[in-house]
Amino acid sequence: MIESIILPLIGGIVILTLGADKLVSAASRLALAFGVPALIVGLTLVAMGTSAPELAITLISASKGNADIALGNVLGSNVLNILLVLGISSIIRPLVAQRQLLLWDVPIMIAFTGLVWIFASSAQNISATEGFILLALLVPYIILLISLARREKKMSIAELGILDEGARMPRLTGVELFKDISWIILGITGLTVGAHYFTEGAVALATYLSIPEWIVGLTIVAFGTSLPELATSIVAGLKGSSDIAIGNIVGSCIFNLLWVLGPAAFLVDGGLSVGAAALEFDFPFLFIITAGTLPIFISGKKMSRLEGCLFVACYAFYVFVLVNQVMYPEGYDAFVSLLFKVFLPAFAIAILVTAFVPESATKNE
Repeated sequence: MIESIILPLIGGIVILTLGADKLVSAASRLALAFGVPALIVGLTLVAMGTSAPELAITLISASKGNADIALGNVLGSNVLNILLVLGISSIIRPLVAQRQLLLWDVPIMIAFTGLVWIFASSAQNISATEGFILLALLVPYIILLISLARREKKMSIAELGILDEGARMPRLTGVELFKDISWIILGITGLTVGAHYFTEGAVALATYLSIPEWIVGLTIVAFGTSLPELATSIVAGLKGSSDIAIGNIVGSCIFNLLWVLGPAAFLVDGGLSVGAAALEFDFPFLFIITAGTLPIFISGKKMSRLEGCLFVACYAFYVFVLVNQVMYPEGYDAFVSLLFKVFLPAFAIAILVTAFVPESATKNE
């Protein structure tokens, strides 16, 4: 029984990750070779690529009727991206937010999170129509991204992370065209196969441990599908590339809400049902921590190591509440009350205090 759970989970996430990597690399090379500007490739194909595992898992889960895993994966991935990935990245090196993030990206992320919460609250369901609205909002968002990026500066291929440093624009020969198309087909196949096995393993794990699929989607599935964002942000943090580290996290959260959750609502008859626990706990929690990122960056346009530690601690407490929902269901309401009435207010106060520490106290970080 264990082998039927562990092997699909590990094998599925490996195939997912490799498939996404090959798909994005090959598609980016083809787009550049056909004359698509590097900027557009970086802001669309590469950005969507980090959310490809979430998309594959969510669509496969939704098509199989596992709506709890589909919705839990999106919400759990965004919670993990904001608290754990952003926290770890800032611990490695304090992250400096650029003007565009402060004026546009973070407020848009907050607005879309609130919109999804509103949709979910209406009849405890995200309907196909609402899913279409979310997907349609992706178009003006990408147009805005491209417009703002062109205004800020002209970005090179290397800056966008499409090709290796110093690489030239790819030439389109018959052999290279065949190779890239083959990699695209293999990448899509890898995403589909990996998502299938990973979902099977997640459902088997939930059944074996008598854990609700919703909790598995929020934790194990969310962690597995967020590995590309985690790896990208850690590498970017080590290199001192705050723009990539923060942009990857914020962009992934927005794409999860629009590009991943939107289509999922089409695949489930009657739309994605939303449980009472999600509306009472997960949605408000996600909105609070999403909105909490803006004051941090506005205060000093930087997220310090101490604030990163606070974010990681908040994620640990979030997982603690989820675990106790399974182990001690009779005390779940008390844990949720503790989170919202004690821990989150204390977290907010700590963030505000650290945000306004004089620069001289943190300049050596």
